[in-house]
Amino acid sequence: MNATIRSGALLLACAGLAGPWQQAAHAQSWPDKPIRFLCPFPAGGAADVVTRMLSLKYTEALGRQVVVDNRAGAGGNIGVELAARAVPDGHTILLASSSNFAFAPSLEANLPYDPLRDFAPIALAVLVPNILVAHPSVPVQSVKDLIALAKASPGTITFASPGTGTTSHLIGELFARSAGIKLVHIPYKGGAPASNDLLGGHVQLLFGSVSTSLPHVKAGRLKALGVTSARRSEAAPEVPTLAESGLPGFEVVQWFGVTAPAATPAAIVKRLNAETVRALASADFREGLIRQGLDPAAANSPQQFGTYMRDEIARWARFFKEAGLKLEQVR
Repeated sequence: MNATIRSGALLLACAGLAGPWQQAAHAQSWPDKPIRFLCPFPAGGAADVVTRMLSLKYTEALGRQVVVDNRAGAGGNIGVELAARAVPDGHTILLASSSNFAFAPSLEANLPYDPLRDFAPIALAVLVPNILVAHPSVPVQSVKDLIALAKASPGTITFASPGTGTTSHLIGELFARSAGIKLVHIPYKGGAPASNDLLGGHVQLLFGSVSTSLPHVKAGRLKALGVTSARRSEAAPEVPTLAESGLPGFEVVQWFGVTAPAATPAAIVKRLNAETVRALASADFREGLIRQGLDPAAANSPQQFGTYMRDEIARWARFFKEAGLKLEQVR
């Protein structure tokens, strides 16, 4: 082996050995510039609210500005793909959602990212339960009443959704399957028209968001029958869960978590997890979420969040296959 080749081989060997050391050194100096927090949805929605609340906590804790960057489009895929391709140095993080990380792998034929391969899980942050609400004219006072009515008159009860393939629609389909009943799905072009037609009595049911549905319940314009989470919503503790109401094990929630590009140093992931868990435990953060109809997640590790994501992907893959839902029904 000549001197040039030996020198090149030595440099390559040293570079390989230096990789982990360089990562550790970088993690110690991180963050050394502002952090970009990608939100793949428009400003004003629940995802944006969560991103901005977390960014404030991170900024306080890390001593560097955490800047929210809304990159909406293609159902969130544009922002997620941007995060997947970002440099994994801890200066780009992403608000992951159930829409992009749990539903999309089964619904998108050519997804431009892989949730498990392209991202390092940091922490599950927020759960967004839906609430089953009915127009006052529907002669039921509970989920059990509703199931009995639907079985007595199959195919006559309608439920609205913001559109085919939305979380609200999927919950309705899963609810009907679990209860062994037939409901008629009426899709709308958005949550507002769906809610308006429910309030007008043109449809009978809606699996709506807690934040938008609860004011109508408190005003007597709608009846709350149950929430879709495993435990009662902190925003509406008086409303039983569907699992409590005759459907054991029923749980469907939207969720938001924090992820980073794959290969982000483990020390940075660990620090961001600690700061997320600390935020979730703080009274002001929890109260802010609950006011928005959002439930803070319990403390969890990156490993636990990773397991949660894998379980969610597998669960929804089974559901979409059994329900026969296709990409063209969603877009």
